[in-house]
Amino acid sequence: MTASTVASHALLPTGWQKNVRLEWNDNGQLTHVEPNTTAPATTRGPVIPGTPNLHSHAFQRAIAGLTEYRGEASDSFWSWRTLMYRFALRLDPAQLEAIALGLYVEMLEAGYTSVCEFHYVHHQGDGRPYADDAELAHALMRAAQRAGIGLTLLPVLYQTSGFGAKPPSDGQRRFIRSTDSMLRLLEKLEPLCDAQGARLGLAPHSLRAVPPDALRDVLAGLHAIDPTAPVHIHIAEQTQEVDDCVAWSGQRPVAWLLDHAPVDARWCLVHATHMDADEYRRAAASGAVAGLCPTTEANLGDGIFDLPAWRAAGGAWGVGSDSHICVNAAEELLMLEYSQRLATRQRNVAADASQPNVASAMTLSAVQGGAQASGRAIGGLAVGQQADFTVLDATHPALAGLDAPDMLSSHVFASHRTSAIDAVWVAGQPRVQAGRHPLHDIASAGFIAARRQLLQDSR
Repeated sequence: MTASTVASHALLPTGWQKNVRLEWNDNGQLTHVEPNTTAPATTRGPVIPGTPNLHSHAFQRAIAGLTEYRGEASDSFWSWRTLMYRFALRLDPAQLEAIALGLYVEMLEAGYTSVCEFHYVHHQGDGRPYADDAELAHALMRAAQRAGIGLTLLPVLYQTSGFGAKPPSDGQRRFIRSTDSMLRLLEKLEPLCDAQGARLGLAPHSLRAVPPDALRDVLAGLHAIDPTAPVHIHIAEQTQEVDDCVAWSGQRPVAWLLDHAPVDARWCLVHATHMDADEYRRAAASGAVAGLCPTTEANLGDGIFDLPAWRAAGGAWGVGSDSHICVNAAEELLMLEYSQRLATRQRNVAADASQPNVASAMTLSAVQGGAQASGRAIGGLAVGQQADFTVLDATHPALAGLDAPDMLSSHVFASHRTSAIDAVWVAGQPRVQAGRHPLHDIASAGFIAARRQLLQDSR
């Protein structure tokens, strides 16, 4: 059997088309995409492809907004991280699941249709493994399945606190795994992810947290399990990280990684904020995706990624909400474009001659790069891809009366953003209708209760 819808306007990989019929099979895979049909529209507004969220730490949504006060003479990512560690030590599986469900429902209502979960809280608060070593991974998988969001699960290998194999700190005790333990976890999770329709990958946390031998061995082990699995890594997020890597190895982080690991199109270089010209050129040539998290990078004071240099080198990119200081696909695009305008003192930086509409150009790039980083067939409205899409609300005051490209522009740059979404579909199933997920109230109540308990426990 097939199901279908007709959009008056739809953003296809080649650009905007009118009267587009989308058909998909029982597996939620698009089997037919036909512009210029004569059938009447069945959606209430223009259709854009669903945006993959390529970088998420679900538990951090519960502390978003709670670290915005000066605690040191010069606050930075590193002082924020200390507060985050304290919070992570208190989580139990039920709280993590409740927070993740609330977050994933929020993501769907904000236009994300899939998420790459960079999962590094593995053990109990005292650092001992749970009886089921995958307990917290199961919590995340249940939350994603219940919300109906696509999932790429990325268990994180975390072993040291700094370059040169410095011992982990006490605040990192829930994260630490041996290489063999990680590979056993991947072997256990692989069939479970397959059964759920999720994708399993791996995240060596960072060069400071994974020594060279461990990085080599875990990549070899992953290759034996699944040679196509996605690999994500935090890299070059802060200038101190770059300085520490140079002091340790004589090389900048991205240069060291490219020289010592098989970086290719399976890889997502998360942040990669601080690269020199040669690193931009070489990293783009590797085929890796740059995983940009503009609102988190701004919140943490990381710096600004050089998008023009990356695009000039042919690099792919996508967006993630990372610490979830903001959960909004459109707002990540807005922040990315505005950061480039501030850095270059120009406007419409992310557009080009082939796609002069900034919001359309950015949406297509974010979808394609996010799909590649996810390791899933979610690369837009094309045959063979999953039927993940968002319907904009054509009656919203910021959009009403405009043509389709300008509706998307107003959604990204001129509305309250989530308010301009009418519906969201994942794998051909409606997850959000009239701007609201059916689990909105239940998921919100669970999130609030979990956060309240965690904050009470901290007093």
